Amino acid sequence: MCGHFGYNIDMHILMTHEQADFDAIGALLGAALLHDHAAAVLPRRTNRNVRSFLTLYGAELPFIEARDLPAEPIETVTLVDTQSLITLRGAGKHTRVQIIDHHQVRPDLPPHWVVTTDRVGACTTLLVENLRDHNGALTTLQATLLLLGIYEDTGSLTYASTTPRDVRAAAFLLEQGASLRIAATYLNPPLSPEQRQVYDRLLASAETITLHGQKVILAFTEAEEASEEISSVAHKLRDLLDPDALLLLVKTIEGIRLVARSTTDRINVATLAAAMGGGGHERAAAALIHPEKLASEYPDQSPLEAARCKVKKLLPEIVHPSVTVKQIMSRRPTLLKPDTSAQDAALMMQRYGYEGYPVVQDGRVIGLLTRRAVDRALTHKLNLPASSLMDAGEIIIHPQDTLSALQSVMTESGWGQVPVVDPVSGAIVGIVTRTDLLKTLSDGESRLPGKINLAERLASVMPPARLGLLRLVAAVAHEQHMAVYIVGGFVRDLMLERPSYDFDIVVEGDAITLGRGLAQKYGGRVVTHSRFGTAKWWIGAVAKDLVSQLPETGKLNAADLPESLDLISARTEFYDYPTALPTVERSSIKLDLHRRDFTFNTLALRLDGRHYGDLYDYWGGLNDLHRGQVRVLHSLSFIDDPTRMLRAVRFEQRFGFQIEARTLQLMEEARGMLRQVTGERLRHEIDLIFSEEYPARALLRLEELGLLSAIHPALNWDGSRKSDLEIALHAPIEPVWGLNGSFGGHLNLRSGLAYIAWWIGLSDETCSLLTNRFRLSSAFFQALLAANALKKDLASLVGQLPSRVAARLDGIPAAALYSVFRSSTREEERDLVRRYVNEWRDLEPGINGDVLVERGLPPGPHYRSILTALRAAWLDGIIHNSEEEEAFYQQLLKTTPIIER
Repeated sequence: MCGHFGYNIDMHILMTHEQADFDAIGALLGAALLHDHAAAVLPRRTNRNVRSFLTLYGAELPFIEARDLPAEPIETVTLVDTQSLITLRGAGKHTRVQIIDHHQVRPDLPPHWVVTTDRVGACTTLLVENLRDHNGALTTLQATLLLLGIYEDTGSLTYASTTPRDVRAAAFLLEQGASLRIAATYLNPPLSPEQRQVYDRLLASAETITLHGQKVILAFTEAEEASEEISSVAHKLRDLLDPDALLLLVKTIEGIRLVARSTTDRINVATLAAAMGGGGHERAAAALIHPEKLASEYPDQSPLEAARCKVKKLLPEIVHPSVTVKQIMSRRPTLLKPDTSAQDAALMMQRYGYEGYPVVQDGRVIGLLTRRAVDRALTHKLNLPASSLMDAGEIIIHPQDTLSALQSVMTESGWGQVPVVDPVSGAIVGIVTRTDLLKTLSDGESRLPGKINLAERLASVMPPARLGLLRLVAAVAHEQHMAVYIVGGFVRDLMLERPSYDFDIVVEGDAITLGRGLAQKYGGRVVTHSRFGTAKWWIGAVAKDLVSQLPETGKLNAADLPESLDLISARTEFYDYPTALPTVERSSIKLDLHRRDFTFNTLALRLDGRHYGDLYDYWGGLNDLHRGQVRVLHSLSFIDDPTRMLRAVRFEQRFGFQIEARTLQLMEEARGMLRQVTGERLRHEIDLIFSEEYPARALLRLEELGLLSAIHPALNWDGSRKSDLEIALHAPIEPVWGLNGSFGGHLNLRSGLAYIAWWIGLSDETCSLLTNRFRLSSAFFQALLAANALKKDLASLVGQLPSRVAARLDGIPAAALYSVFRSSTREEERDLVRRYVNEWRDLEPGINGDVLVERGLPPGPHYRSILTALRAAWLDGIIHNSEEEEAFYQQLLKTTPIIER
């Protein structure tokens, strides 16, 4: 069998680390199954439970001892679950070393080693994925050992480091016949008498260290007589003591062994082990400490005590503060007074969406009013005050409290919305909800403000002048004690490595004040909109002066600056009725982001002060980007703004994402609301779809979801016009067509051509209905009708005299001619239209109306007859020059009745 990683099979050795656990041996088996000509060498020492398994089943597994290796040069060594290579007979400078591991890559590895790593819970998972994809069936024993490998390092799929890939790999092994009964026997074996003695001594020495809200247990003992592995002892102690991290120091005959285990991302034991000369991954690591290395740093301490002091000294570097309430709360909470009526409270709940509001009297929390209590009162027609309906109590939390403290408060009180109170001033500074807590617990810390910094990525994609403009705005905002952010699509595209240069600035404060401050200091002019709290800083006229003041070095190009910069006060909004335009109020950045359409558009990049480059992800947008899914923020989002359904499809098709199941359900429930949306707003969304790279895909998806027929029953897309649509939107248009303008009514040329390409061939009545639905201009409607009529007639014109063709095509709007030309599949029809546009349309006889007047011919309807006949004669080749034209004209005078007006 040949594996996915592409190794040479000439004297190919497979190895793992000493004191191997089931993940190491499982990965070794996986590598052996992928490379059946390679020699899978067992380590000299394995964990006791692994040793027991191999004693019983080893004869049926493809492992050999190191002493059985042939005395030949080793071409390739593959290491699994380790990055350390021991000295081997037959290995030399020519030996290729390749690694398959799930630990962080060691910085000191030789540059010519080939490393394959991935962040999964168990190294065995990486090998199982390749077996699943390339090698077919497994025996029950093979599948069971591989399953033991995955279960060992994922805590039977319960550790936080477990990934969906680990679960899928385990499911595959169960399908292959892995025995859970055998796995259970070997995963949790009892301690040996020797291990029990070490266990008891470690337990007696255990010291609890609390740092940043994390509980770390450090234990140490001497066990120079011990020959058993310590990892099983660590498992038992961790299960008993349930710490956030367990650190064991055991002095053996080889040196002092450090065994480190963590149950949280906030404690990275790999960093500790690396500092002590070892390695591992964030949740499980180890090191063999040589006492002489600590002697100079701790000359008066015993080796074990010196190791203990060194570990305690390093703890602040590996234990990070736990998530606090301050990081997930919403600032500037809406509060109720005791006399707030049920009806007023219901209106607030409808506007802002929260399920409960604190009731405050004289600055002190006295209760919580929930939506359930309000609904129940109004059902019974009781418009009671909040003081009569609330859950009474002074339930609060402080900004620096941990999530576990918050969880306890919510569990004990039953409150789903807890006010956050400053412990010094007693002021209510925020509110934290059950949803905030659950999102943080489920999504992890990556979505918290400041956990990811994008300053370097921002600098790598932005032109220096624009980057300098951002820094300048951030500096002025910092001086004014305002937080400023870039939000939405810019940040989303930055994370997707599809950077754009267009951005707006959201200000947590007064954007108008910031705009005026910028203009006063750097010039330009500011246009404000007080109702929305927005300011537009026009800088085009001062760009050259401004660029010289930007806080960037090097050559800056003033042309890279935008004409203007929009500054927007952070706000929240609510809808008085479905499809209405929103009413806005000043708010925090968190609530400003919550009013947006989809989670991946809620990402914010902070710019001011020490927060420069920090990513703010309050609503899980980063996870949805990683998952490739379009997810709406709240259940009424499509009711508030039905055009978001069209936007969901547009984003789905642009990024190759999937609309997640709950969002699809909400779209199905709300699609009837599209009938109430104005034509102008619908047209705007369709125009945006036309501007996408693959508009036909989006239209097909709209059709599949029933959204087109929801806009109008006559609207559909069957895919047959895909090519015509793409040509209308993207094909170069030769100047001869004369298509330089628009269709009026804010309908640009390309969009108008796209609508014609889509609707050409429909009945005139349907075209009229759709034109009215989308509020398209009369110029567009006339072009559409003309294109429809010409498409029906065009075949009959083939073979006709040019004058007959021109008579039919004269007066048809250029857009209609172009659309019919592009949509026709018959070359003779296309050639006919092409010749008309290039040769016949602009052909005029030398004798025109002015000449007739000069010759004294009395005006009248005969003018048209004469001029039409002259043009037809030129078109049909009857006239070739001015002499023939004059003769033809004289003949016309004899046969044309002259009727004076």
